[in-house]
Amino acid sequence: MLPRQRLPRLLARKSPTNALASRPRIQGFCSVQPFVRPGQHSALRLRSYSENGYKLSLSNFSSCAALGKQKGSGFFDGSIEPLSEEEKKANLENKAELETEVEVEEKDVSETKSSSSDRPSGTNGQGTPESDGKSSAAGGSSSGSTGDSGSGDGGKRGRKPGDRALAKPVVPEIYPQVMAIPIAQRPLFPGYYKAITIKDKNVAAAITEMIKRGQPYVGAFLFKDENADDDVIRSPDDVYDVGVFAQITSAFPSNSANGETSLTAILYPHRRIRLSTLIPPAAAADASKPTPAAEPVTPEPIPKSAEEVSQKGDVVASFEESAVVQKPDATAQKQYDPTSFLRKYPVSLVNVENLTEEPYDPKSQVIRAVTNEIVNVFKEVASMNSLFRDQISTFSMSQSTGNVMSEPAKLADFAAAVSAGEPAELQEVLSSLNVEERMHKALLVLKKEHVNAQLQSKITKDVESKITKRQREYWLMEQMKGIRRELGIESDGKDKLVEKFKEKADKLAMPEAVRKVFDEELNKLAHLEPAASEFNVTRNYLDWLTQIPWGQRSSENFGIQNAIKVLDEDHYGLKDVKDRILEFIAVGKLRGTVEGKILCFVGPPGVGKTSIGKSIARALNRQYYRFSVGGLTDVAEIKGHRRTYVGALPGRVIQALKKCKTENPLILIDEIDKIGRGYQGDPSSALLELLDPEQNSSFLDHYMDVPVDLSKVLFVCTANMTDTIPRPLLDRMEVIRLSGYVSDEKMAIAEKYLAPQAQDLAGLKDVDVKLSKEAIEELIKSYCRESGVRNLKKQIEKVYRKSALKIVQDLGQEVLPESEVLTDEGKAALAESETESKSDEPSETASEKETTETPRAALKVPESVHVVIGKENLKDYVGPPVFTSDRLYDVTPPGVTMGLAWTQMGGAAMYVESILQSALTSSSRPSLEITGNLKTVMKESSAIAYSFAKSVMAKEFPDNHFLDKAKIHVHVPEGAVQKDGPSAGVTMATSLLSLALDTPIDPTVAMTGELTLTGKVLRIGGLREKTVAARRAGCKMVIFPEDNLSDWLELPENIKEGIEGRPARWYSDVFDLIFPNLDRKKANKNRIRPDKKPEDKSDDGE
Repeated sequence: MLPRQRLPRLLARKSPTNALASRPRIQGFCSVQPFVRPGQHSALRLRSYSENGYKLSLSNFSSCAALGKQKGSGFFDGSIEPLSEEEKKANLENKAELETEVEVEEKDVSETKSSSSDRPSGTNGQGTPESDGKSSAAGGSSSGSTGDSGSGDGGKRGRKPGDRALAKPVVPEIYPQVMAIPIAQRPLFPGYYKAITIKDKNVAAAITEMIKRGQPYVGAFLFKDENADDDVIRSPDDVYDVGVFAQITSAFPSNSANGETSLTAILYPHRRIRLSTLIPPAAAADASKPTPAAEPVTPEPIPKSAEEVSQKGDVVASFEESAVVQKPDATAQKQYDPTSFLRKYPVSLVNVENLTEEPYDPKSQVIRAVTNEIVNVFKEVASMNSLFRDQISTFSMSQSTGNVMSEPAKLADFAAAVSAGEPAELQEVLSSLNVEERMHKALLVLKKEHVNAQLQSKITKDVESKITKRQREYWLMEQMKGIRRELGIESDGKDKLVEKFKEKADKLAMPEAVRKVFDEELNKLAHLEPAASEFNVTRNYLDWLTQIPWGQRSSENFGIQNAIKVLDEDHYGLKDVKDRILEFIAVGKLRGTVEGKILCFVGPPGVGKTSIGKSIARALNRQYYRFSVGGLTDVAEIKGHRRTYVGALPGRVIQALKKCKTENPLILIDEIDKIGRGYQGDPSSALLELLDPEQNSSFLDHYMDVPVDLSKVLFVCTANMTDTIPRPLLDRMEVIRLSGYVSDEKMAIAEKYLAPQAQDLAGLKDVDVKLSKEAIEELIKSYCRESGVRNLKKQIEKVYRKSALKIVQDLGQEVLPESEVLTDEGKAALAESETESKSDEPSETASEKETTETPRAALKVPESVHVVIGKENLKDYVGPPVFTSDRLYDVTPPGVTMGLAWTQMGGAAMYVESILQSALTSSSRPSLEITGNLKTVMKESSAIAYSFAKSVMAKEFPDNHFLDKAKIHVHVPEGAVQKDGPSAGVTMATSLLSLALDTPIDPTVAMTGELTLTGKVLRIGGLREKTVAARRAGCKMVIFPEDNLSDWLELPENIKEGIEGRPARWYSDVFDLIFPNLDRKKANKNRIRPDKKPEDKSDDGE
């Protein structure tokens, strides 16, 4: 037994001539490490002493046999632990075996070195080229056993090194079984290299062993599926049956982008082959074993006699071959399979047969003609594509000894190999054994490549021509500048720019602080080089400074009569709004200016808020600028960007001053209630400075960085509601509310404004098309019930468009010929367009000759045409009515009440329904269920109304215990619409009381108001919109809080016409109005039925 402390001493005493020193050289020629087998038993012994030094003990122990000969060297001279009999016997056996092995290996290494120095590349028994120029014993012995030449031991033993050096590498002509590798995207052609990547570890390990054995031959077959990606052929149907027999010239590992290790192999195809049989991969049990790439396979050692070891003339490739009986016989040579070692890998093995070309006549005229055409196409493609030129040069050099015309098959393969055709087309070229057919197919592929090369050349020429044109223009411009500068015609561009800015500034009344900043920036510009990046920044800043209209104002018109005329021309009704605007103008007339006012128009969509702002600007003779802040989240849109950013710009207000060129424009800020907030800041907070009369006289924009006076600007804002406007911002504005239009106002607007505009837009200005008053009333009543008139405008435009279509269809092409509507310019443009369309390459953009300002003239409709749209035929133009009834209930049952609600679209009638869910008995328990998509405030109103109704019943009708026992369900129709607000309290309490008293309510009565627990009716908002909705629903009485009496009195008479307004301070006032003729004795009657006793039920059963 070897002591642990003696191992380092053994390593230190190793001589350079030790047998172990030559092992690395031996490993270069062997597939499996030769020292693993002899040291197997000793390794187990050493592992018991040192767990961490297994590999070290294993390799060093293999050299102990050589060192063991040196008796008395001191290794075993020290006092050691006595060995047992088994250990002594094992050491003696290992010693003898290792001595024999080392002697054989030293002899093999010396012979291999001598043979390697005599020849650059080894060959096997048949002349097969070895991998990387090194000899492989496995390849030589296996090939020799199946070849025609060689001695009795495989053509290697007994051969002189000189004979090996003279052997010529020859590719085996017959190789019936090969490992198949599937190829994706394009096939391989004989004579042209191809690099492939192997991701399968088993296939990579098999290729590595093939190279080591000197048999680097595979079959390459193209996948039928272009998207397939595998290294093993699962089924013969997955690939084309015709492929190539290829040699692996080199292989090296590589790492992919995702970190996986793969093998890159270079294939050189030699000939065409056909796949006859696919041999399935190894069994799952073999596939699950460790692959040779991960761990070398260590065969089981076979005992050899000294005679067999002495007969070994060269280094063996694997222990399987060394284990074979060395005496060859004819039977063993015939049964040898060169690919048998691949059976242990789960790879694709196929039986193949060689394919030969069909005989052809080299002097055939067809073949000569196709060959000449291929050569001509090659020349044309080479003149346009440099890559093709290099490939053709390489092919010409390889064919320098022969004539291209004499080998048309190779020429066809080359044409297909260098073309980027479809995989199926290239596979057809590979599969064609008829030379003439192959050349035709190759010519077709090459012609497509020629078309691609022409397109690529055209694109390249177009790009080069554009670049050349720009360079030429730049060069001529620089020359022209130099000539003008030398002649004194034109000064330097920078000096002229400085003079231009000075001239602009002298015409403006800049404040002193602004003038100082301007002079500093102008001085900086004068000292900057035009190529500097700061030059353009300073230039843009000076441009903005000189484009703001400092001290420039437009003359205003404060005439009251002119304002009344303009407002009446643009809008109908809105008397309160017009009066407020006239007051505003009157104050400006007395003061001489209207600065310091910010107006905010609030109202539903379509009532004319934006157009009123435009009318104010026209009445005051001010410039008009509008921008919307709906959804705005960036503060820079209001305050501008810092000049340090690329592409920085001032805010929208400074841009408005630049566009209007006056200091006192009217700026309309639209949708101020929909302003957003983002990570760039809060724009609504930035508007506080802009819309504050005390601060906007020195508004500081981030880009301008100088104070700008905005106090002379008239700001007008629009919003649909004030709830989403921040309170500080709303406090800075004077709110003017615009309610919706009633039917009379809509009728007047439609007759005076909407119908004439729609008739003109439809091209029927001078045509007798009449929209009757009854048709407009039907539109307002059954189609357009919203507060505004935008939808009414759309419906009227639709009526006139349908009329125009009907007129054109009835008159026909003869009365309105297409040729008469074209002007002379239009005819010329049409002729030019037709000429362009006939050309082979139509342009994507129209030329100057194809366009004109007035291509067509308006057609004149004959005076005999008359169209009348009345109430009867209105459905033919706008379809069936949207609203079929004025009210949801013509007769309301007990528990149903009409309330009034305010929405962003105006007012709306809202019903509240209450029902009893189950019969009243003495054992019933009360409950309240609420539905209708109600929000928090409205749910609280329903709870308050329920409690108040129970208190009213307890005080006024103590014997009526309906609400004490009833299961009630309260619902507000149109459940898809969200509803919220406190003004439905009165309506809900009335609905519950109507159900409890079993008394219906007049369907023409509507009510609104917030209710407290004690019965107080509180103030509500939107009374005008609610009154309009009540009038539209046909109500005759509206009950509202007494605190809103002033709002009722301010309503126009046309809105209140036909409606009786009744204010209420307490709910008792509402109760008297709703139930005027209530029979209190009947209402106080108990409606609860007593529960039946069990004995009563049995009597009934009998």
